[in-house]
Amino acid sequence: MTRTPPTVGQVVRDEPDVAHEPAPLPADLPQQVVGGRQVGVGHAPCHHGEILQGVFLDADGRPCRGLVTLPVPATGTTATFVRRPGSPTGHLTVRPADRRKAGRAAALAVTECARLTGERACGGRLGLHGQVPVGIGMGSSTSDVIAAVRAVAASFGVRLPAETVARIAVRAEQASDPLMLDGSAALFASREARVLEDFGRPLPAAVVLSCTTNAGRPVDTLALPAPSAREVPAYEELRAAVRQAVATADVGLLGRVSSESARRNQSLLPKPELAFLERVAAGTGAAGVQVAHTGNVAGLLFDPAAPDLSERLRHAARRLSAGGLPVGRTIGP
Repeated sequence: MTRTPPTVGQVVRDEPDVAHEPAPLPADLPQQVVGGRQVGVGHAPCHHGEILQGVFLDADGRPCRGLVTLPVPATGTTATFVRRPGSPTGHLTVRPADRRKAGRAAALAVTECARLTGERACGGRLGLHGQVPVGIGMGSSTSDVIAAVRAVAASFGVRLPAETVARIAVRAEQASDPLMLDGSAALFASREARVLEDFGRPLPAAVVLSCTTNAGRPVDTLALPAPSAREVPAYEELRAAVRQAVATADVGLLGRVSSESARRNQSLLPKPELAFLERVAAGTGAAGVQVAHTGNVAGLLFDPAAPDLSERLRHAARRLSAGGLPVGRTIGP
């Protein structure tokens, strides 16, 4: 039987469990809530690594690890959640079965939503659908986690605030990307589930030519060393530059920040290809280099208003490919 994919936020009639993995659902489903309440659907985007990552001062002057990510709204994870009333709390079926972090997040979200609605917590069935590459720094696990939390909330007929979603995400995976934040760019404390600074607007619109470094080897984010608190002054300067780039929609300044942050990250997760990436950026008029600070996806940032942009992108793609860096899709406005 052909099934029509459910809509994000939708709750529909349950269907029997199936043994196979769920088929991909569209990633650009609209946000809406309609009748019933047995199946909830949620979506979360992914990102293309970080513009800036380091150690910063919080409002109390305490050094705190933080990051500013480069979102990719058109790609991500869609989750479906079916509650099973009467089943033990925490008894969840997850497909694909290896998405344990999303399963933990779903169980935490059930408890929170049951508390908010006064309903009894129970088990359920979680399905995850998407094509976000795993382990290369595009936020695949956080995308899974947030989509799962939103699907659970939809099944209860509630919408959880971003702060609550962030708290659940960090509990589920210890460190979370800020994919639950919609709208303006933010400096986010990924291990503390809090915003260090809301920049008030989205990042300047940029075109990203994506590529992969280190042969796309997966990276264990939690095993990476932390930046030194001695570097706070330098990172605070970069934070101020991001603030200015956002306020003035300055892609060039954003690219300079991104390139400097990539260089500083070499002591934590070296990318042998970084010097080559910078040469290609300089030779093609890119605004800068952008990397995943806890992964191996990377890219060149271009101003969408740059003259002969299409030719610049083609030239950069040829040079990256000739240098042994697999080129992915072009992302941007």
